[in-house]
Amino acid sequence: MEISQRLSLYAELIRLDRPIGTLLLLWPTLWAVWIAGAGRPDPLVLLIFVIGTFLMRSAGCAVNDYADRKLDPQVARTRSRPLADGRLPAREAVLVFVVLALAAFALVLLLNRLTVVLSAVGLLLTAAYPFMKRFTYLPQAWLGISFAWGIPMAFAAQTGGVPGLAWWLVAATVCWVIAYDTMYAMVDREDDRKAGIRSSAIWFGSADRLVSGLLQLASLVLLVVVGERAGLGTWFAGGLVVAAAFAAWQQWLIAARRPADCFRAFLNNSWFGAAVFAGIVLDYLR
Repeated sequence: MEISQRLSLYAELIRLDRPIGTLLLLWPTLWAVWIAGAGRPDPLVLLIFVIGTFLMRSAGCAVNDYADRKLDPQVARTRSRPLADGRLPAREAVLVFVVLALAAFALVLLLNRLTVVLSAVGLLLTAAYPFMKRFTYLPQAWLGISFAWGIPMAFAAQTGGVPGLAWWLVAATVCWVIAYDTMYAMVDREDDRKAGIRSSAIWFGSADRLVSGLLQLASLVLLVVVGERAGLGTWFAGGLVVAAAFAAWQQWLIAARRPADCFRAFLNNSWFGAAVFAGIVLDYLR
């Protein structure tokens, strides 16, 4: 296989053409970096976390496809992935994961000891997540914790500690992630059920819309608490109003549970995250 072909397969493996996962991981990390830095984050910390987010999301895709290489062929949306259709050997996916994870860890070594320790926990969360669907109907909760782990890391990097405010933000993020990843799971629900894959969409059943809506509401309420504890004001509140409008739009999209519309609702969550971030940035600029 030519080098260009192999690189193309690696790019496909890490979803280089589908940045939605990177954005969904990046938004709560940026929320934390900005709040921890009181609106003026350290440029080096900001750069490390942006690059690290891309690297860890890419590493997560590689290990996810390795773990699901025998399950993905049974799901219509995933059967064309390079490991599922045999275009890429499984061992190369493991190699990609190791290289990307080591690169991310090397970046973290530029920060303080607490951040390095927390990054090791984050790596374990990322590596374990793909296997959760075999043991629990709530792998989305594990994903939520994994996606939120950049928050205590950001506070540690900026302030040298992890205050209570950080954990409120973690809780808000976990609720948000479970909500949008349930929408994502609704896309594959029938294929997942046949393949024996567990997900929140299957577990919630006909209550999927209600539960995802309550989780979105919980996330917004927790973000209000974060705003109050961080001293954020009108602009942040405006960002939450816009985010709430996006959440309502997503609920409208999933109303009929059509897979294509559920996927659109999932994608729309990047705008939810962006609205919250915009509110934070503008509030500190006022």
